Amino acid sequence: MQEYLIYALGFAAQLLFFARTIAQWFKSEQEGEVISPVIYWQISLLGSIIMLTYGILRNDFAIVLGQFIVYFIYIRNLQLKKAWGRLFWAVRVLAVITPLAYLAWLIFADSNNFESIISNKEVPFLLLVWGSAGQVVFTFRFVYQWIYSENRKDSVLPLGFWLISTAGSLMIFVYAIYRMDPVLFAAHSLGLFIYGRNILLHFGRKSILSGLNTPLLNKLFKKVSDKIK
Repeated sequence: MQEYLIYALGFAAQLLFFARTIAQWFKSEQEGEVISPVIYWQISLLGSIIMLTYGILRNDFAIVLGQFIVYFIYIRNLQLKKAWGRLFWAVRVLAVITPLAYLAWLIFADSNNFESIISNKEVPFLLLVWGSAGQVVFTFRFVYQWIYSENRKDSVLPLGFWLISTAGSLMIFVYAIYRMDPVLFAAHSLGLFIYGRNILLHFGRKSILSGLNTPLLNKLFKKVSDKIK
């Protein structure tokens, strides 16, 4: 039962990550260019907390490493979008305290700590290296995106973000197969299509939605897109 609850946490996190990607992709398809909506970063923050919990409970160093790398970049993008200050103050405090509390747990707890995660016998050393490398590549996309955005004083999702996403996702996809992790497998199977579409949009390919000649659907899509900020 405990194992199923842990997997449920992982799938919940990945559903959030998939929802953020769908929202970003839909908005971009509607506008005909790559957009970085506020909701993308809001959902990222919530999903990261849940995914970090999953990684600790699964004793998976690769997952934990990845979430710690990107967590505060999500917050920074909300600041760049002028959306961080609009969050309720208690939410902001909780968002800052939570990863610090997890870090304290990893250092001082008797179980599911740094030692048990790194020495997890279910993950051979070479697989651990590969998975960690995949997570570093995959999460480096946010480091790249953050530096790019800081230079432009605005939160944007550049072409390099999607190229790095594709490379890292393929590495984690292979890791998920060997790790027999249904959460990572499902997430990166679905994500690769979105990354590819954003790359095509960067190169000026026509939006999928623009090819629809159904006024009712076009009107519906426009209304949905307008609600994605």
